[in-house]
Amino acid sequence: MKMYNDNPLRSISWDDFQDLPPEEKGAYFRRGKRPYHALIAQQFDRPMLERLCQTATKVRRIAKTRGGMQFLRDLLNEKRAMLYFVQPSTRTFLSFYAACQILGIQPAEVRDTSTSSEVKGESPEDTVRTFSSYFDLIIMRHPAGGFAERIAWLLSNTDRPVPVINAGSGKDQHPTQALLDIYTLQRSFENHGGIEGKQIAFVGDLARGRTVRSLATLLTLYPGVKQYFVAPESLQISDDIIAVLQKAGMEYVVTSDFSSVLPEVDAIYMTRIQDEWDTAEESRLIDTSPFHLRPEHLSILKPHAVIMHPLPRRKEIAAEIDSDPRAMYWRQVRNGMWIRAALMLTIFDRENEIDRYYDDLTA
Repeated sequence: MKMYNDNPLRSISWDDFQDLPPEEKGAYFRRGKRPYHALIAQQFDRPMLERLCQTATKVRRIAKTRGGMQFLRDLLNEKRAMLYFVQPSTRTFLSFYAACQILGIQPAEVRDTSTSSEVKGESPEDTVRTFSSYFDLIIMRHPAGGFAERIAWLLSNTDRPVPVINAGSGKDQHPTQALLDIYTLQRSFENHGGIEGKQIAFVGDLARGRTVRSLATLLTLYPGVKQYFVAPESLQISDDIIAVLQKAGMEYVVTSDFSSVLPEVDAIYMTRIQDEWDTAEESRLIDTSPFHLRPEHLSILKPHAVIMHPLPRRKEIAAEIDSDPRAMYWRQVRNGMWIRAALMLTIFDRENEIDRYYDDLTA
């Protein structure tokens, strides 16, 4: 079969691509050493993560001045992006929208299939292919797992391939959330030895939390990290993620004993009940109150521990905890804007311009 080095997805049929394990799919989402599509956590290696985080920090610092913002707005002002979000979203949508504005990308949006020709019977695939006629980047959030991969393959086999970013796919992947989570952990631990060797707990609905699945996968790139999965049995982490950790030789603990984990961990990643996936309101039958973080727990946590949450939250983190310096979930929100800007710069091969401007700025 002919290989297309500048478009690897043209080298493989959809059926053969579907059969690949996730760790082998990443090579098909790259152009050279950089991501072209951003679809699954497994496509990112440690050097990519380090580079993205460096670029995000430089963008964040450049944006502090008026001149810096003018420079940033000129970087990608010839590009247009479609935000195709047909699943409810606040933070992820606005994060990408703001990142586009920072870089001068002109964004448009479709957030309800009733406003598109899908209501007339058009297939979702044809809808997105129509978008690719007008836009240079498709950022999509869709309830169907694997749909972003399908679109990336489809567009790569047309005469107008465009990059696709997965902004949330069913219950399986949320790769850019994992990127902002890694960036938040890196910033939080930059004066405490970095991410390596840390103990990190995931708490709540781990069975259906795609943010947990993606972040747990990326953490296997950091030697010495020990992961705790703390949840009621019916909401516990799935076997495929445990298999990823075992293959990587990472330590992990699966438990329902929340209080025993709190003194041990360096970071705690709280999640809400994902009852939007319920078929018969089964979540109502689960008592999750023993897995809520309360003010009295703060004295148990390490002084430099990090409290994270992908949001939105319900009762799993008391609002009184927001003022604690270890609460990082609002920083997470803002970090998402910076890391997504860095990702788009990398996709369009413009991060070297950030390097040059930043070097001049700090000289």
